[in-house]
Amino acid sequence: MQRERMRFGAVMTRVALVMLMAFSAGVTAQGWKPDNPIEIIVNCAPGCGPDRMGRLMAGVFQAQKFFDPAVSVQNKTGGGGAVAQTYLNQFSGNGHYIFHTGKGVLTNHAMGRVAAPYTELAPIANLFGEYIGVAVKADSPIKTGRDLIERLKKDPTSVSFGIATSLGNTNHQGVAGALKAAGVDVRKTRNVVFQSGALAIVAMLGGHIDVVPVSVGSWVPHMKTGAARVIAVSSALRLPGHFSGIPTWREQGANSVVSNWRGVFGSRGMTPAQVAFWEATFQKLVETPEWKNEMVTLNGLSEFMNAARLKKFMEEDYAEIKAFLVELELAKK
Repeated sequence: MQRERMRFGAVMTRVALVMLMAFSAGVTAQGWKPDNPIEIIVNCAPGCGPDRMGRLMAGVFQAQKFFDPAVSVQNKTGGGGAVAQTYLNQFSGNGHYIFHTGKGVLTNHAMGRVAAPYTELAPIANLFGEYIGVAVKADSPIKTGRDLIERLKKDPTSVSFGIATSLGNTNHQGVAGALKAAGVDVRKTRNVVFQSGALAIVAMLGGHIDVVPVSVGSWVPHMKTGAARVIAVSSALRLPGHFSGIPTWREQGANSVVSNWRGVFGSRGMTPAQVAFWEATFQKLVETPEWKNEMVTLNGLSEFMNAARLKKFMEEDYAEIKAFLVELELAKK
């Protein structure tokens, strides 16, 4: 009897050890949290859209004590996001560096602007979508998106476009995609590249260029003053608020939808536990009043996707972007 008790005790001890090891492994896999300062990396100068969102993230994280370490925003400009992505890749597997960016990472890859492909980023979550508003000066003879299409069908060089900040990017796609779908030879259009959307708008209002495609939120002040007329938006359905009366490209005979989706990524080698922590953190962030108010201000649409869904979405979006850029002769097959 004593021997059986000893054997039973030994068995239970081994069972307890196995359970403890399993529990410890579970904690290790699921219980990661930051213990060093956090950097939110953006690919443009202070005051730009991603910078504004990065600072909102940092403010909410710290004010509501999402976690203990301090948060800062790092502005890494240049190369349409290539500099920021290169900076991030120095911190392989480090969960303390978060890159706030979007569709541009796919365009950069397709155009060969970055040494490392977008597939080396660790998708965490998509947060929201911004759509492109295409506008002209208030006194422009171009009254609608359909009017613009018809003019360019007759002569692709008859209208000039202000593109911020590089050809092939989301702003460019927001107008060129629609023109291409409507039968315009977009390789012949006249494009002037500007360092910011604000500079492109100033040039248009000064009469130096004819049409500017930028994120819809950039047009609100100029719509209020009557200085600009938005002739089309790149969304699938009409947008709310100030843009409820602006027809989509689809409504005007061009089957094109372009979303400048904005998400967050980690460095290559980020662990599943790190991804899970940030995925849950950002899902919590988009439910805060501060974030929802910012969406109203930006005229953005909340479009949260978790890491797995974002990865699949990016694969599909990349295929479309690549084909589009190849046709424009801005990328190789």
